[in-house]
Amino acid sequence: MTVLLEMQGITKKYGDFTANHDIHFDVRKGEIHALVGENGAGKTTMMRMLYGMEQPTAGRILVNGKEVHFHDPSQAIRHGIGMVHQHFMLFPSFTLAENIVIGGEPKKGAFFDRQSAADKVRELGERYGMPIDPWKKAGDCPLGIQQRTEILKVLYQGADVIILDEPTGVLTPGEVKELLAAIKGLAAQGKSFILITHKLHEVMEAADRITVLRDGVITGQMAANDTDEEQISRLMVGRELVQMSRAAREPGEKVLDIQAIKLAGGKGSKPLLDDVSLSVRRGEIVGIAGISGNGQSELLQVISGLRQPDRGTVELNGADVTGAPVRQIREQGLAHIPEDRYLWGASRDATVLDNGLMGHQQRFRKRGLIDRSSLRKVMNEWVQRFAIKTGSLDTQAQFLSGGNLQKLIAAREFAQQQPFLIAAEPTRGVDVGAMELIHGELLERCRGGDGILLVSSELTEILKLSDRILVMYEGRIAGELTAEQATEEQISLLMAGGKRQS
Repeated sequence: MTVLLEMQGITKKYGDFTANHDIHFDVRKGEIHALVGENGAGKTTMMRMLYGMEQPTAGRILVNGKEVHFHDPSQAIRHGIGMVHQHFMLFPSFTLAENIVIGGEPKKGAFFDRQSAADKVRELGERYGMPIDPWKKAGDCPLGIQQRTEILKVLYQGADVIILDEPTGVLTPGEVKELLAAIKGLAAQGKSFILITHKLHEVMEAADRITVLRDGVITGQMAANDTDEEQISRLMVGRELVQMSRAAREPGEKVLDIQAIKLAGGKGSKPLLDDVSLSVRRGEIVGIAGISGNGQSELLQVISGLRQPDRGTVELNGADVTGAPVRQIREQGLAHIPEDRYLWGASRDATVLDNGLMGHQQRFRKRGLIDRSSLRKVMNEWVQRFAIKTGSLDTQAQFLSGGNLQKLIAAREFAQQQPFLIAAEPTRGVDVGAMELIHGELLERCRGGDGILLVSSELTEILKLSDRILVMYEGRIAGELTAEQATEEQISLLMAGGKRQS
């Protein structure tokens, strides 16, 4: 197989800190090469160097056997390297065709030729087995189509090697299958992929080769056919992982009770929440599954006080908190790991220390001031326990990787010790070791009598942890299943608006 891209002896240092050490990595024509490792293992730094966003301290990068020096992404693109970022970078008000051809627009005279752009994009999608409607607005498309558009954009730019950074993080199970099939189809046509993901079952399904990083060093490189998820996990975390699952338990009284919640949409549109009722009891985990955009976010905002319902009631620990201020609801017994760590969970410009303080101000108040010495001691314990990789507690949160910020938020909310916890996408973007720790904490809280509302796009997570599973579709509860009844097929059917099979 022809080697298209090589990293030879790559080392990257930031002062005394070594992010990557003596990395040897290559990508061959028509292969899918998975790059896996814990949060902070050095994967992002490697890809930033390949894509011209960073320069190595030592070592060489070769494209088609020739040494290259990328000083910005445009140089990487000109050498056939494209990158699809974890957070989509589309303009919602632009059509899919406009998003794809931006920077390389076909012209008719001095003007942008929209018809030609649409024709080119339609032909590109058909050629690579990823058809799209070029005239649709990006903001009106499901996430699976937006992801497909991002890939077509780098193909339009002429990429032969495509870096995919956590490409399935926000996709439904059906969209994940379609994406992996499309990637394998593109590889069969000679395109090459670097697949960065924490989801080892996807690695085993799609990858030809696997490289494992730990603490900036490669701990293993192997063909996918010669390994399994357990071996990869050991190489990632340096130990055996503990297998955990829910145990049968008798739930107690209701800690959350929602009745007939309605939340109107815009003028002429369907309600965002339509007669939603549910409860969570002490000592149980209730999972909510559903395709993003079907009311889960709005439901959590109503529960936590960020939005007021038009109708219905919310009771927490026996008290009516419908429409109450956020602080009052938190004091009534709510802890909350939010679904979007950047929008709701943290302040990027604040330090790690100040982000950890959020919600704990009363706990660390001493004679009217924050006792920062005690706060630092407690937060150092969180950092150790959750393996949060940060230069110091005074580092700004924006410099943490997404997974490490997620671990910080989870540690902060677990430390609230409240009887009811909303855990929304609690393991999004974290590695298998952190996932094990967070799952263990959720199960331990449940065994201790807390009630947990788990909202996750990961059906394996929902099935593994939940006592009961609710599925949301178009703002309504489309179905409820016990842990014993639930299957991935049943849940996927309800998520798509189908009827439950008996």
